[in-house]
Amino acid sequence: MGLYFLRKMDWLGAARCRAYLRILALLNVGMLVWLVAGSHGGIDRNGFLLGSDFISFWTAGHMLREGADIYDGGAHIAAQRAYYASAGGYTAFFYPPSFLPFCWPLGGMGYFPALAGWLLTTATVYVASTRVWWHEAKLPVPLWLLILAFPAVPIVVTHGQTAFLVAGLLGAGLCLVPLRPVAAGVLLGLATIKPQFGLLLPIVLLLTGQWRTILAAVLTAGLLATASAMLFGVEVWAGWLAASGRAQEAMAAGAVGYAKMVSPFAALKLLGATTEVAYAGQALVILAVAAVLARVAWRAGWTTGLAALALAGAPLATPFVLDYDMVLLAFPLIWLVGRGLRDGFDDWEKLAILLAFVGPAFARPLALSLGLPVMVPVLGLLFFVLWRKVSAPASPALPAAA
Repeated sequence: MGLYFLRKMDWLGAARCRAYLRILALLNVGMLVWLVAGSHGGIDRNGFLLGSDFISFWTAGHMLREGADIYDGGAHIAAQRAYYASAGGYTAFFYPPSFLPFCWPLGGMGYFPALAGWLLTTATVYVASTRVWWHEAKLPVPLWLLILAFPAVPIVVTHGQTAFLVAGLLGAGLCLVPLRPVAAGVLLGLATIKPQFGLLLPIVLLLTGQWRTILAAVLTAGLLATASAMLFGVEVWAGWLAASGRAQEAMAAGAVGYAKMVSPFAALKLLGATTEVAYAGQALVILAVAAVLARVAWRAGWTTGLAALALAGAPLATPFVLDYDMVLLAFPLIWLVGRGLRDGFDDWEKLAILLAFVGPAFARPLALSLGLPVMVPVLGLLFFVLWRKVSAPASPALPAAA
């Protein structure tokens, strides 16, 4: 009975899902209100600056306006600590120069107005993108409830991270490929501000012959890179390359914290593997995910299901991915739920959906307290059931489960 309970999960019907979503939404909103209300001078009860990671982008904006070397680690530390010296250390800046035009406006505002503007703007991009997928999937649940209930969302808010923006650009870009290929390419080109999440996209775009999207993406990325060099000097690219080497060393040494990361590399390091073994394991996962995507793209051509599969595979295909980046999973989850409501849910699909949805809330605590990297198998299960669903022929529409 236990295995059947998890394999089918017939008990998880529409009414129960709505109830759980309302509970999660209340918990998420309540947590954010409690965090802000209990802060003093912008410092929360745990001694962290609100929007903790955002100070890195805000500091970068100030340094750009002063003509300072943004990739000089010592200068960035000094500039950051001139505003706030965290007891937990320092939030580094390793983004490519393509991201600098996004940072420059932040330097013209105070920290908290800039944080509020950043979250509002990037969340708008994310909501607009998820709305496109939600509308196509015809889900019988309000979009606002899905977003407020998704545990990855408050993690992005509390960190002031770029995840809303990057996920929104990737989600909207891939969804628009068959309808507006040039606009899709522009969005994907802008998403190169965090290039590790686009490693798989050339495979699916090339094998499905999306030449207009590819050209628009390449041109947009090139223009963004050229604009950063013209605005802030060609030398920023050399500085970034040097900083990238330091970033890789810091990641391998655990400076970020393996428990905060959700990649196969970090999971193996957390379990005690050597750096060489962890990189080898990561490489095998990348090859496996790439092979699956290539096979699906070659056989089926471009579909929304392929886009969902590529987005689900993105976190598995990079060694550097954190729990707040899991907002990217909203798109494959929406597609999978919509397809399940229409064609019926196959074995393990409901379990994969449930674990991927709530997983970001538990991944870091379990990794920190017990050393258990739970998010990697969750991502693997989600990718597997998506692969199986995308590869299966579509069935005639079925009434939604009660």
